Amino acid sequence: MNINAKLVKELRDRTGAGMMDCKKALVETNGDLDKAVDALRKAGVAKAEKKGARTANEGLIYSYIHHGGRLGVLLDISCETDFVAKTEGFRELAHNLAMQIAATNPLAIRREDLDPAVVDHEKEIYTEQARNSGKPDHIIEKMVEGRLNKFYQEVCLIEQPFIKDPDKKVKDLITEAIATLGENITVNRFTRYAVGEEIPS
Repeated sequence: MNINAKLVKELRDRTGAGMMDCKKALVETNGDLDKAVDALRKAGVAKAEKKGARTANEGLIYSYIHHGGRLGVLLDISCETDFVAKTEGFRELAHNLAMQIAATNPLAIRREDLDPAVVDHEKEIYTEQARNSGKPDHIIEKMVEGRLNKFYQEVCLIEQPFIKDPDKKVKDLITEAIATLGENITVNRFTRYAVGEEIPS
């Protein structure tokens, strides 16, 4: 099938993938743009892990204001090149992450970013609850570990179930974007504002 340059450019603009990869994906999908995007994602997920070590110095500060203007999020997200930062795929990821933050109000991006005092406090509570169950120590340890993991999934952005597809974690969403766009992507920081919420001192 003959794929015209305009279609290849459109796919490249949407995904940030290389020209040859875009052309190959369009040939494989008979020029279907949406199927070509999916094909690029599937082909790239395996490569995404290797890209994780690369430096991401470009990107954008993405702002999201929820309907009614009573809730807003500022998100700092990086990629490797200015070209990818301007793609529809990168902006869509930033939008989805900002919506996730607005909806779930995470405490941190990753579990290692959490305040150790917060983790210790939760651990104390879970240990006390487990002890009250009268179970032996080795079982208590497993119960506490299980509850802590559930806590991480609730309060750490990348471990949360994605609000638009709860079968997928936020980190899976980022991995898919890395695979499709062909660059390392890093979520650096975020701030969530809500009208009436107390401002931390």
